[in-house]
Amino acid sequence: MNLVIDCSIGITAYNEAANIGNLLQRILEQRLTTVAIREIIVVASGCTDETEAIVQEFVAQDGRIQRLSQPRREGKASAMNLFIREAACDVMILCSADLQPDVTAVESLVAPFADPEVGMTGCHPVPVNDPATFMGFAVHLQWKLHHALNMSGGFKGGEMVGFRRLFARIPYHTAVDEASVEPIVRGQGYKVQYCPEAIVYNKGPENVADFLRQRRRIYAGHLELASALGYKVSTMSGGNIVALLLKNLDWRPRQLMWTVAVIGLEVYGRFLGKRDFKNRKDHTVWEIATTTKTLSSQKE
Repeated sequence: MNLVIDCSIGITAYNEAANIGNLLQRILEQRLTTVAIREIIVVASGCTDETEAIVQEFVAQDGRIQRLSQPRREGKASAMNLFIREAACDVMILCSADLQPDVTAVESLVAPFADPEVGMTGCHPVPVNDPATFMGFAVHLQWKLHHALNMSGGFKGGEMVGFRRLFARIPYHTAVDEASVEPIVRGQGYKVQYCPEAIVYNKGPENVADFLRQRRRIYAGHLELASALGYKVSTMSGGNIVALLLKNLDWRPRQLMWTVAVIGLEVYGRFLGKRDFKNRKDHTVWEIATTTKTLSSQKE
């Protein structure tokens, strides 16, 4: 008899009316064999659109779905901590509201917890951006390198992660919530595992301003994590990234030119992030990259 692993799913949402319905529907349609979704908790933080009304419609349809409301937006870490506090299961999944999981993503992400030494799992994000455009190329290159890093023994969790109940909360003042889980898990002797079959579709920035907004915030958060906990995430190693980039380089003239431009943007984004860190700029409640928020019905 196969062991069934119970899990709680947490969704953090701020003004996600365009995406939350599709996400909840896809979670309800997951194909599961060794995993059981016991509850789906949506933490709505200071929403001013129809997010909460849409969630409430799903609450009426399925008793596993719960809506928790925060009167004001306090940052994703705060919403994540509320989910952890309220979740009933020892295995939890945290996902952003602006993604669409493949039909077997939850099974693939949770099944590794059958191994008692696994403390955290990460999904395989696949962007829906058009790679024939410069920004689409930039986003695909970014996630392609993250995938290559994970497949080569590193770990870059994001978008949707699974973890055991090994801690009561993460720091409230962090701009990199998933990355904040990793050192806690590793510090207690547990393994982290990348799950390439756990595919989730997301949308990256469609303009340079949003791309830089994301990159500076993430790098500032990684520097804060390194300063506070002495832990460096794998993407902070420039040597590893360069080596993977050379292995995955597209030598076609236009793509080669675009690659150079993306490198320039990444360097500039890291410069801005380092400046933010030195100036103690608080990214806990970050400015939304609006062009990433139109994912609905991208993948069927």
